[in-house]
Amino acid sequence: MSIQELFDLTGKVALVTGGGRGIGETAATALAEAGAKVVITGRREEYLTAAREKMTARGLACHAVVADVTQPDDVARAVQAALGAYGQLDILVNNAGQTWGQDTESMPFERWRQVIEVNLNGLFLMSQAAGRHMLARGSGRIINVASVAGLIAGDHQGVKTIAYNTSKAGVISFTRTLAMEWGRRGVNVNAIAPGWFPTRMAAASINAHRERFEDRTALGRIGDLDELRGAFVFLSAPASSYITGQTLVVDGGISI
Repeated sequence: MSIQELFDLTGKVALVTGGGRGIGETAATALAEAGAKVVITGRREEYLTAAREKMTARGLACHAVVADVTQPDDVARAVQAALGAYGQLDILVNNAGQTWGQDTESMPFERWRQVIEVNLNGLFLMSQAAGRHMLARGSGRIINVASVAGLIAGDHQGVKTIAYNTSKAGVISFTRTLAMEWGRRGVNVNAIAPGWFPTRMAAASINAHRERFEDRTALGRIGDLDELRGAFVFLSAPASSYITGQTLVVDGGISI
């Protein structure tokens, strides 16, 4: 293959959860620009509609489905929507996520449960539903959005997110385990661990602690969402065909 072919997703179909904004929208747009037909899901129709309209205005193939990854019926409907719209499913990006910041000793159990429900149970449900189709075809790519929060301890100076950190460590372990289980059946499973990027979820922490985050980061700055695009295309494309069970850290060096 030529270098261009190694990164070409023409003819592929990708399903991106939490695809209406932030990292999910960035991933979906990048995959579509590389040639894939994309289905984006999320709980808020207004975000999905805006993202879909931006992509289709550029001539990119995008279908949107309102779905909650914690609800098995919604998950099944999202996967079926991708199959109904485009006839196959080659790539799954598990991006939907939640966080909650609070001292561990005072965090309500319901907040803990809510984060785990989305970040781990939703990951399992989507991977299972999409994976069944991929396994039947003997090929597929799953990309799980983890975080450097799953690799390093929480921030003792103000950002206290024990449920989020724990869930993202679980995402990394889930990625390794599923990669081993499905590798010989044609499905590659990898993760991307972003550092600090300007998303709605991270905005409050960045606004409160930007100077300190930048000081701790090797490159001395917060990331730009465009700097995640290549990672999603790489792990979806033929260029990464011999990579599975890995976590690609895109954090400007904050974890080193």
